[in-house]
Parts: sequence; structure tokens; C-alpha cells
Amino acid sequence: MDTHAGPSLRASGRDVRDGLIGLVATGVALLVAAWVLDGLSLSPWWTAFVVAAVMAVVDLLVRPALRALVRRAGAVTALLLGVVVQVAVVELALLAVPSAAVASLGATVATLVVVAVVSVVTRWLLGATDNTYLVANLIRRGERRRRRTPRTGADPGASPVGVVVVQVDGLPFPLLQHGIVSGVLPTLARWVRSGGHDAVRWWAQVPSTTPASQAALLHGTSDGIPAFRWYEKDTGRLLVANRPADAAVVEERLSDGRGLLADGGVSVSNIFSGDAPTAFMTMSRITGRGGLGPGRGYVGFFASPFVFPQALVRTVGEMVKELHQRRRQRLRGIEPRVRRRGAYVALRGLTNVLLRDLNVALVAEHMIAGVSVVFVDLVDYDEIAHHAGVARPEALAALAGVDGVLGTLEKVAAAAPREYRFVVLSDHGQSQGPTFRQLTGRGLEEAVREHTDAAGAATLVDTGDVEVWGPLNAMLAEVLSAVRPGAGRADGPPGSGGTGVVVGPQRGTPDTASGERPELVVVGSGNLGLVWFPGLPGRVPIEDLDRRFPALVPGLLSEPGVAFVVVDSARGPLVVGPDGVRVLLEGVVEGRDPLAGFGPRAAADLARVAVMGSCPDLYVHSTVDPRTDEVHAFEELVGCHGGLGGWQNDAVLVHPADWPLDADLLDRTVEGEALLYGADAVHRQLVRWLERCGARRAVPATPLHHP
Repeated sequence: MDTHAGPSLRASGRDVRDGLIGLVATGVALLVAAWVLDGLSLSPWWTAFVVAAVMAVVDLLVRPALRALVRRAGAVTALLLGVVVQVAVVELALLAVPSAAVASLGATVATLVVVAVVSVVTRWLLGATDNTYLVANLIRRGERRRRRTPRTGADPGASPVGVVVVQVDGLPFPLLQHGIVSGVLPTLARWVRSGGHDAVRWWAQVPSTTPASQAALLHGTSDGIPAFRWYEKDTGRLLVANRPADAAVVEERLSDGRGLLADGGVSVSNIFSGDAPTAFMTMSRITGRGGLGPGRGYVGFFASPFVFPQALVRTVGEMVKELHQRRRQRLRGIEPRVRRRGAYVALRGLTNVLLRDLNVALVAEHMIAGVSVVFVDLVDYDEIAHHAGVARPEALAALAGVDGVLGTLEKVAAAAPREYRFVVLSDHGQSQGPTFRQLTGRGLEEAVREHTDAAGAATLVDTGDVEVWGPLNAMLAEVLSAVRPGAGRADGPPGSGGTGVVVGPQRGTPDTASGERPELVVVGSGNLGLVWFPGLPGRVPIEDLDRRFPALVPGLLSEPGVAFVVVDSARGPLVVGPDGVRVLLEGVVEGRDPLAGFGPRAAADLARVAVMGSCPDLYVHSTVDPRTDEVHAFEELVGCHGGLGGWQNDAVLVHPADWPLDADLLDRTVEGEALLYGADAVHRQLVRWLERCGARRAVPATPLHHP
């Protein structure tokens, strides 16, 4: 299958159909608005369709000027100007058509809202996609440009071509296979069945989390990232990777200036930038240069008639759907499950509608502009799977929505000025199970305090589901800093996460503004728990822990749901289980191997993270139920990732079939397997593909100088 073929008459006919659907939907919505609102008059009835056509024309005339206006402005300026322009477009269209009348500016705003609501329903009934208007307009713009300039890379074997890398956050390989055969993923199924793409599994090493994997995917290394969040004894700071200031600190440590996107690439909705010159909603760039990204990229989404209002309406609809689905899960007695309420309801609406639509708009905009490579992270599936379950109906529906995004971008690629190839990957998989708190009735921090006899100790605890708050943190950091100077600066106190704009749950965090350090730090990262004793220098070996807290290790290993702990010793890092010990660097097992049920790659994974300078004093790892492959998160999430067990290490790579995996990058240490082991290996493969297709400049290897 050629997913990057040029446009045809058939494609043009589809564009005309989509345009007519949009015109009909807007006209019908205007008729409903005139019937509902006293301040709007459209007589005769066909006036509504004339107004709809005039709005489309005014939009085409106004948007180029708006692009120029926000060329140097940021995302917040684009948002505010875009909303003003939408109201102005409706007002001008109503004033320009003699048979239309609007009583006031308030009536115009009300018209915009009513039309947005009705258009969502009408477009759904007519079978239009959520981004029909916006994408069709981009495709028309791309085709006009292509008529003026021949397409780059249109002939077989020509270069350079462009590459779109789509990260489907948290998608496990077994679920991809299920989605292909079940019909949940029709676009990916078509790509694979036609022979145009191959779908393979790669191993996401511990910690199987987004920051570790994405750092390696984009920058080639994840050194110093022991989990999703971690405490640093030398700075007294708790780093949380999806908080802008902390992401900036981590990227500064890892970047060598030649990340995956260094040569003209674009980063969209990622934690790290990959050294991309242009970045949108990228955590590491929020507090530094660029904010949420150049305002020009947001114009199509915020200023197109009804696109932004419709996204807001569908966001509310997603929230209502969440209320229904959580109630249905509770009434049916589905287990395991966690409470789904409060701010998560709004967060699901924002991430699964508003941010998804905005991501599509940004990627499509830059494909039409002909950039060399785009890397976008779609978090829809991962966030719903955390709360609803890995393969539950609502999670599969989110996955189907992501597949729809791929279909939309495929249409955009057909009109782009250069040939585009698609790579789809996940940063890790995801596992499921009842939480540690559900098993024991208390959290990990309470268990640690009990076994150290430190009930009154000042404890910094971060075991809430902060991962899902990342996109909202990014938006708030930029918006608040624009509205109230200094509000979004990353100058919070040590232990605060490093940013003055932090939302999401945090429990039991002591006041560290005075500079006093907590006596104990406990954080959760899926089914991997991390414990530090800040008052004890360096990494505390088990000999010291046993002397100071003799009940700690035996007590944790007696807890339901705890399989083993990883701790330093005079012989190097140990994996200690209830009935045996594994000396990681020696490969020696004394007694029963505590890693026996965790697969042949477990020891290598743990040996790598156990020697990191940022490693905790104690890793605590959950059990894996041999009957169900369920694990137990130390956060209140039914779906989780971070450690070993279940599907969380089985990540996805879907790549063009004529771009084979390089044999020298495949790990063959496990008999019967040959796969990319670790995100750094995937990075090296991506770099080679980009260099071969011309999307990235090849840098000659520095020759070795021998004395």
C-alpha cells in the first residue's frame, strides 16, 4: 500500500463532498440558531446557506492576514485573536447578507455557540469527521501550492521525503494485534494487511514510563531517569517529568544538540523536544524559549469558523460520556476498577477531544508546509486506560479515535508538497490490576513508615496520578504567565516539582520552603515504588538499612502484592525476594530467584537502572499474578506501567515495509527473539531511517585517535 500517493480525481471529489457537507451542516445549524434565538433573523430559509458560504469566503480572506499578525506571537495570543476573529467572521457574514439580521454582539456570540452545538450533531449524522473543515481547507491550500511547485520526492526512489512519527502513548503490542483483527483499528489494519507497513514489538526497559522512553526515543538516552518522578538528594528536589521546569532540566542534561528532530523537525505535545527548532506544547520548552510554540501554527484551529467552538462542545460531550461509562462500570461490577471522578472527568474531555484536535491541526499544518519530520505524542488511549482499564470499551474507543487521526493525516499527506512516510510507535505498553492500596488498605508510604517505625516523620509523598495532568500543566503554565507575568516561572521551592504552576494530586508533601529536607520520600511510578532517606548521604546499602531499620525490607516483602525490592550492597545492587537474593552484577542467585516470574530480560533491565546516580535507596516492585498477568500499582490507577509484568514492556513499532530493521540493532540475547531492546535502540533505528530518506542530515562518525 502506498500511503503517500499523490492526489487524484477521486480525492478531489472527496474534498468537494466534505466541503458541501460542511456548508450544509453550517447552514442547518444557522437555521436552528435563528429558530432558537430572538436576536437572529434569517428569512427566507435559504439565507442560512448564503451566510454559511459568505463565512467561508470571509475566512479565506481574513486568515492570511491573521497568520501574518501572529507570526511572532505565541499560542495564547493566537487563541485570543482567533476567538475574536471567529466572532467577527460571523458578524460580518450576517451584516453582508441583506436578508439576515442580528440584533447585537451578544446575539452574534450566542449564534456562534448554538451553531457549534448543532454542527457537531449534524456533522455526526452526515458522517463528517471532526476535522473535516480544517483538514479540507489545508488540503486545498496544499494542492494550490503543488500546482505552482512540483512535488519533492514524488518519483520512486527520490529524496528527500518527509516522515511523520506518531507516538500512541501506552499502546501494548498485543492490543495492537487485537485492534487490527477486530476492526478497532481500520487504518492500521489496512496499512499492515496491504503489505505497506510491518508491525513489530520492541522491549520498553524499566522504567517503562513516558519520560524514560521518550527521552531515549528523541535524544538517544534515558540516563538519570529512574521513574516517572524521582527525588535528587544532591539538590533536595523532587523532579516530575511532565512539569515544564523539570522537563527542561532533564532535557538540558541529556541533549547533545543532535536529537531526532534537530534538522528542521517539529515536536508536538511531547515531554522533550528532540532538539527540534519548532516545538508546540512541548514540556521542556514551556518555561524557556517559545512557550507553547509559535502562534502562527495555531491560527487554523482557533480562527477557523466553528472549529474551536465545536471542539469545546465535543469536550463537554466527552465529559458526559465519561460520567455514563464510569456508572456503567460500577453497576456491572467490573473489577478491578478505580474511582473516576472529580477533575479527571474534565481532564478526559480536554485530552481526548480538544488536545487531540489541536494536535491534528498542528501536524497537518506542518505537513502542508513541507517540514522534514514531525513527532507527535497522542495520549488519548493511555490516559483512559489508566482509569478505565487496558482493554475496556472506553479505552478501545479512544484507540479507535487515534486510528482515525492516522486516517486524517494520510489524507493530508496526499496533498503535501513532499512525499510523507508514517511511523507509528508506542513508548511502552500497559498492564492492569488492583492497586496496592486495594490489596492492603493503605498506601506504600504508610507501609514504609510502619516498617521503619517513622510514623511521625516528615514525609514527601507523591503517589497520585500526576501523569495525566501533564498537558494541563503545560497549558496553564503558558496561559498564566501571559495573563499574570511571573506566574508561570519555574522558580518553585525545592521539592515542589520546580514550577509555580502545578495542578493534580499531591498528598502529604511537607513544607520545604524553609530549606529543611524531609526524612523520608516515597513516590509511585506504576507498579514500581521508590523510597529515599534524604538524611542519609549517597545510596544507602542494605547493610546500613538493616542496621537502622531492621524491619523495613522483611516488612515490605511480607506485604501482599510486593514481589521484591532492589537495594545496593557491598556486592553491588541486589534483588531481594521473600525466599532468595539475586546479585545483579554477578548474575548469582542465592535461594529462590526473585525474578523467576518476570521474564528473561528482567535482570538486565534492573541492573541498568540500579546503578544510575538518581536511583532510589529502595525500589519496591509489585507481584505479577501468574493466572491473569495482573500487577499492582502504587498509584490509584487500574492500568499502569513503570516496572515489569503484563503488557507494559511490550511496545509497538509500525514502520514502512521497505524500511527494514537493521540486523545489527536487534538484540538476540533471548533465545527465539530478535527485537529492538530499549528506546535508545529504536532511536538509532529512527535516525538511520531519517538519514536514508533524506529527512535528516547524516553526520560522519568521529574517527578514533589512537596514541
